[in-house]
Amino acid sequence: MQDRTVGIGASVTGLGATTPLGGDVPGTWNAMVAGRSGIGPIEEDWAGDLPVRIAGRMASDPAEVLGRVTARRLDRCQQAALVAAREAWADAGAPGVAPERLAVVVGTGTGGLLTTLGQDDLLEASGARRVSPYTVPMMMPNGPAAVVSMELGARAGAHTPVSACASGAEAIAMGLDLIRLGRADVVVAGGAEACLHPLTFAGFAQARALSTRNDAPAAASRPFDAARDGFVLAEGAALVVLERADFAAARGARVHATLAGAGMTSDAHHITAADTAGQVRAIRLALAAAGLDPLDIGHVNAHATSTPLGDLAEAESIAEAVGTHPAVTAVKSMTGHLCGAAGALGAIATVLALRDGVVPATRNLDDQDGRIKLDVVTGRPRQGRWAAGLVNAFGFGGHNACLAFTAP
Repeated sequence: MQDRTVGIGASVTGLGATTPLGGDVPGTWNAMVAGRSGIGPIEEDWAGDLPVRIAGRMASDPAEVLGRVTARRLDRCQQAALVAAREAWADAGAPGVAPERLAVVVGTGTGGLLTTLGQDDLLEASGARRVSPYTVPMMMPNGPAAVVSMELGARAGAHTPVSACASGAEAIAMGLDLIRLGRADVVVAGGAEACLHPLTFAGFAQARALSTRNDAPAAASRPFDAARDGFVLAEGAALVVLERADFAAARGARVHATLAGAGMTSDAHHITAADTAGQVRAIRLALAAAGLDPLDIGHVNAHATSTPLGDLAEAESIAEAVGTHPAVTAVKSMTGHLCGAAGALGAIATVLALRDGVVPATRNLDDQDGRIKLDVVTGRPRQGRWAAGLVNAFGFGGHNACLAFTAP
């Protein structure tokens, strides 16, 4: 029996982000299209003995945007989410929706990790009385969703998928589910991450997941390139406003694109290694939920973190599930890997690619791996008009998410 939800999409009416390329969506998008890099050296003393000393820091400090009074009670991850939420909500025209029909879904990989580790250091150095009374609200993974829900007065639910690097995409997929199930008319959904800390660098480096091109930060993230050697850790947030289509139409909202479907699977295979079967199934589920055929897909925003095995596995998955005809891009070549926010940022980039008719080029792709048979956009942005596009997001633990968007 056919799923009754096929063809029931959600209008994307608002976009918000703070990333290594810019403090908002226009700044980030313009930098993507221009092919600029947001990766730079870590110059603080704590990075001196680390094997990896490059990262993608937010171009605009969210604490400065929010002000000292607000920022001091929020973890950096929460600060980023709030900045992105305010932009997305304003971009949507601040929809007049009843609080009980407004929901929030903000995913994260690590939540308030900086608070957790920072306050633990303070506890050990100075004792319990020096620990901040805001520690628990700042460290909890649901903090970003809670903060955004309170900012907007959302009472239909505040949810937090914690699915490693698939978190942001899963949040958007869950937002679509809430609308399809009739639980909300408007959902603010996406991801936030801020975990640039010696422990995360050391852990990823020990797993040999990070690029070690410390002498060439802008050239370090090289998705699909034959010389790729790992990803670049980054921070930021990306959120979208999703609306029930008739609700958006009734208020005359501007629609950037339509979230037509989503697919999520789990590998049950390996804690870090990808399984192409699970990825293929997620992509096919997204297509089915959207009522799309593989030939309808003109663009794919790949997860493509720049790891030797991960990029190859994804390339094989895309070729099997969709084919080799779509224009593929990998924005992590410019932003680095925003982990829990990566899929949500990919969603924004895909929405804008469909809306504006331009796919940003993949940076640093000098010699495409001969085993990768995809049409990866490189050199300069590709102009065109595409009816539909996909966003992939895959996370440690075997989490696979795929989002299908159609042009406005």
